[in-house]
Amino acid sequence: MRPPDTALRLLVQNVLDYGIFMLDTRGYVVTWNAGAERIKGYRADEIVGRHFSTFYPAEDVAAGKPDWELEVAVAEGRLEDEGWRIRKDGSRFWANVVITALFDETGELRGFGKVTRDLTERRMAEERLRESEERFRLLVQNVLDYGIFMLDTRGYVASWNAGAERIKGYRADEIVGRHFSTFYPAEDVAAGKPDWELEVAVAEGRLEDEGWRIRKDGSRFWANVVITALFDETGELRGFGKVTRDLTERRMAEQALSEGRRLLSHLVEVQEMERRRIAWDVHDDSIQSMVAVGMRLQLLASQLPEEHATALRQLDESIRDTIGRLRNLVFRLRPPVIDEHGLIAALSSYMAEALPASRLSHSLRDELHEEPRPETAVTIFRICQEALVNVLKHARASAVEVSVRTVDNGTLVRVVDNGVGVDGPVTRQPGGDHFGVLEMRERAEIAGGWWAMTGEPGRGTTVEFWLPNLPILPLPERP
Repeated sequence: MRPPDTALRLLVQNVLDYGIFMLDTRGYVVTWNAGAERIKGYRADEIVGRHFSTFYPAEDVAAGKPDWELEVAVAEGRLEDEGWRIRKDGSRFWANVVITALFDETGELRGFGKVTRDLTERRMAEERLRESEERFRLLVQNVLDYGIFMLDTRGYVASWNAGAERIKGYRADEIVGRHFSTFYPAEDVAAGKPDWELEVAVAEGRLEDEGWRIRKDGSRFWANVVITALFDETGELRGFGKVTRDLTERRMAEQALSEGRRLLSHLVEVQEMERRRIAWDVHDDSIQSMVAVGMRLQLLASQLPEEHATALRQLDESIRDTIGRLRNLVFRLRPPVIDEHGLIAALSSYMAEALPASRLSHSLRDELHEEPRPETAVTIFRICQEALVNVLKHARASAVEVSVRTVDNGTLVRVVDNGVGVDGPVTRQPGGDHFGVLEMRERAEIAGGWWAMTGEPGRGTTVEFWLPNLPILPLPERP
């Protein structure tokens, strides 16, 4: 077995990851191991006897750094340093150096032990990380469209970027160190919203919110806020990252768009009401009445002397012209789908267009064996329109069903919803015709049919009516 000092010498001599060598009391190399050769590039016969300042950059040698390090090592027993060193080929490497002063048992300095590690790769990685962090810091610092800043664990502002200053109005020296509740309206602070948001961010990792915030000048802005809890590798909370966007203009645009849509919807509704009013005023059955008047005028003219009959025939001619114009107007007001595809297609198209499926599911059941005459179909369509508008506006229903079927040489229609309902049968509407009860009933009765509305509070409403399939009276032939 080798003596301990021999084994130790062999161990030191063959270590590759550390340069381990001895210096005499003046700093000249006395020993050299394989690790020193690998790191610095010198063989032992090339470096032993040379001063260790050989390994230092010229600027450090000029500044007297090598001798100063030996002096510190003697005074304090050891010195540790990191810095650039020079290899044999002139290239630099980043070294961690420990110099230990070696004293004998009498306290006399016998030399120095020097251990060198090559940390160039670590240094380069740290430098890359530092540069990356610096670039990121500069990026964050100069972003203008987002307020990006840090809070400590209690919610106090720890950093501040240019975007935060632009959005909120505070300079860094005015806000760092203040609690972030400064940005919240008084009602939110009183309700504990800032602290609650931090609690949610800790529990869930992040929180996103939109709401009013306060600028330095006291004005409000609509903000999108993301708060992220920041934990270290041990899981300890180190603070919060907060990103704020000013969405005031977007919110104003959305509100303007919403208001525009509301006004447009109101305008369409007014136009529809006016259209229905006009259509009602010139209903086909009113034309029938005018036809009957014309027939009576002709009958009367045939029984009068010629001088009086001529005036009646002129009046009859005027009535015929008026009837023609009114029929043309009614035709223009009819839903075109009725003439092209029939009643069911017209109702289906209207329901798909007028009833929002997200709020109100709807269905149409077709049990017609005979298509109603065009004039009857128009009346059915108008009554259904009125009933469905009532469901949409007043019933607070989630579903409505329309059924149309042929019954007793006529058409029976039911509009059934599952909304708030009415109290029993409805024959008239107190305080005016708010739900179009009078209009729907009169439309049905003038067309020769009947109409009814029944319901039960909390269980929906049923509008039911029947119209006969009667032909329109023809104009009489001229005598």
